Amino acid sequence: MHNALTTQRILSIDALRGITILVMIFVNELAGVQGIPAWMKHMPADADAMTFVDMVFPAFLFIVGMSIPFAINNRLSKGDNLWQLQLHILFRTIGLLVLGVFMVNAESGYNEEAMGISIALWSLLFYAGVILLWNVYTFESNVLRWILRAAGLVLLVALAFLYRGGNDGSQTLTPQWWGILGLIGWAYLITCIVYQLTGGRLLLILSALTVCILFYITGKSGEAENSPVVAWMSGQTGHAIHTAIALCGIMVSLIFFDQQKKQPERNRFILAIVFAGILFGVGYILRPYYTISKIYATPTWALYSAAVCSLLFVFLYWLIDLRKVSSWTSFFKPAASNPLLTYIIPFIVYALMKLLHIHWPEVFYQGIAGIIWSAVFAVAVMAIVIGLNKLKIRLQL
Repeated sequence: MHNALTTQRILSIDALRGITILVMIFVNELAGVQGIPAWMKHMPADADAMTFVDMVFPAFLFIVGMSIPFAINNRLSKGDNLWQLQLHILFRTIGLLVLGVFMVNAESGYNEEAMGISIALWSLLFYAGVILLWNVYTFESNVLRWILRAAGLVLLVALAFLYRGGNDGSQTLTPQWWGILGLIGWAYLITCIVYQLTGGRLLLILSALTVCILFYITGKSGEAENSPVVAWMSGQTGHAIHTAIALCGIMVSLIFFDQQKKQPERNRFILAIVFAGILFGVGYILRPYYTISKIYATPTWALYSAAVCSLLFVFLYWLIDLRKVSSWTSFFKPAASNPLLTYIIPFIVYALMKLLHIHWPEVFYQGIAGIIWSAVFAVAVMAIVIGLNKLKIRLQL
């Protein structure tokens, strides 16, 4: 194992994950609402600005990074050898990429006439396959467990062959882009590799974070037109920036929870706050050259977002784990421990509504009423997760 980390769940990490999921559902539903302030929407690509909405995706990446040291050390402590660990990381990455590609193709570019079924039905069957394949089954029969998972896999493969896109229906299932889950998958893979290669050493991880920023700068330089290598890098700058955010999450986890370095809690707080200040400072220095843009995945957007996440975690750790003000976190626990299930529930609801030709009242898409409805919908999704957990439905890649 690379670091001396606890095997117990950290309530403050769960709380940060749960809050992020709740906000994600809220802002996704809010995206269709008209007549609301600009700070409640994503900023345009060229705006050189960001809102709290633009920090939801980075918060996910940050939490992925925070969880990686615990996840890797936990598997090693349970007896996984090096190759078993790499296979687990690889299969998890493939799962996220597959989910991302399926979901992206369900959003646009499909040809229902060529497919022979509606995209809503296709989507619902896809989510059924996801649940069958990745559900955490609690019954004792291994045979039944593998039959259900095999059924899910066969269903996904069949849907992949069934899918058709384009005006003539000749296009197959392709990564138009990787989707949110796919982008998380790539960042997860690269970050896991970096964590293992660096042996969990803070300075080496910081160096890798610096390499990610330099990778972006090189890829966006004028040399891209003259060098095939730099031209390739220009197309991968987004992955470098997303990885940088996840690496920030790893660093904050190690600052607080690596017990190999004995130091007072006060010093850990100071180091985390200084780290956040450095992220803000570097982002400020880079801003005149690359601006702030979630759409373009710029370094300033990433560093500002990671800095905010760092400070938010500092507060949550102080409140929940040190001051023991934690009873309120029970609301977030089901979603925090089942992020994938929580993430796909709104898409299942949308597909079901489309299939049944159901529409929310128009008032839900206007002003204050739309904001209130979006909040109600987000809380309702969290409640649905609690109900599904009681029915023994819980997804794990």
